[in-house]
Amino acid sequence: MLFKDVIGQKSIKEHLISMFREDRISHAQLFTGPEGAGLIPLALAFAQYVNCQNPGPEDSCGVCPECKKMSRLVHPDLHFVFPVINKGGHTPSVCNDFLSQWRQFVAQSPYFTKHEWSSFLNAERGQVRIFSREGNEIIKKLSFKAFEAKYKIMIIWQPEKMGKEAANRLLKILEEPPARTLFLLISDYPAGILPTILSRTQQLKIPKIDDESMVHALQETFQIPEEEAKSVARISRGNFVEARNIIKNSEEKQLFHSLFVSAMRNAYSGNLAAINEWVDKVALLPKEQLKNLLEYSIRILRESYIANFNIPELVYATPSENKFIENFKSFVNDRNVEQMVKEYELALAHIEQNGNNKLVLFDMSMQISGLFRVTNNLV
Repeated sequence: MLFKDVIGQKSIKEHLISMFREDRISHAQLFTGPEGAGLIPLALAFAQYVNCQNPGPEDSCGVCPECKKMSRLVHPDLHFVFPVINKGGHTPSVCNDFLSQWRQFVAQSPYFTKHEWSSFLNAERGQVRIFSREGNEIIKKLSFKAFEAKYKIMIIWQPEKMGKEAANRLLKILEEPPARTLFLLISDYPAGILPTILSRTQQLKIPKIDDESMVHALQETFQIPEEEAKSVARISRGNFVEARNIIKNSEEKQLFHSLFVSAMRNAYSGNLAAINEWVDKVALLPKEQLKNLLEYSIRILRESYIANFNIPELVYATPSENKFIENFKSFVNDRNVEQMVKEYELALAHIEQNGNNKLVLFDMSMQISGLFRVTNNLV
């Protein structure tokens, strides 16, 4: 991957390039920052740059044999560690068992989330991990000299998902690293990484993508008008994955908005027949879509509450959402918003645990209706 294909992050790119050109690369670096900011794209671009045969002042050449293999993630000196599912049997899975899927997944877009990777593997949330056997794989892969490149590179995504045994083996090799070996650890939750591993890495904090770069990337990628790109960039808060999802799922978001508006009107009125009709309709949604609807509803509740402070720049919503929020915000206040959000979060947890959709949604709707009636003096 080329640095020019990484959205924004100008200062980070300059820092990485200057480290290489001044020959002061730490053997173990930890890229931390929010999802969607481009941690993996930056790591891939840096890995390609340091092994490029003709690196320029701002980017790798992109045409030498090293660059071509790196860009396709097939270079023999480029290794990956990432969370996987257990295929079953007595021997835990290792990353090599999923390498072809990983390459296919990253080739679609290097901007992705943990949840998207889990869904790609058909794993339920929380079931992916880096198993103990991976520690031996890391040592084995790095025990040989580089085949072709200047550096052997080990990219470890989500090191916090490592079991204790694998983490201890990684620690051992970080303490005594092989020559010309570069470890690039990538995490949006560094607090979960073994402290002794953290202490042996040079941390590089990646900020969210700036609005100007985001707007340019959205216009170039999706051919949308500038005003729409600016609105999406603002709502996504520097997260390219979120921005992409907003654009790609615009029809789904319209559905969610319509269902949320209906849910609030039904709850406020206390119309039991309308609530039952809504529950019957929503309960038929696929599980993932239902979970997304509940997450969307939580966001709009929070934005509606924040709108009461009358500081428009603090509200992250589309024009159509803003129109609804402006009329709805007075009904969401200090007395009910926290409990309303908790009811939606509880429903989301029950749906994830395969609770009965109708029962979960009906109970949530009645609780919300009760909160409206008590806190708005309707009883």
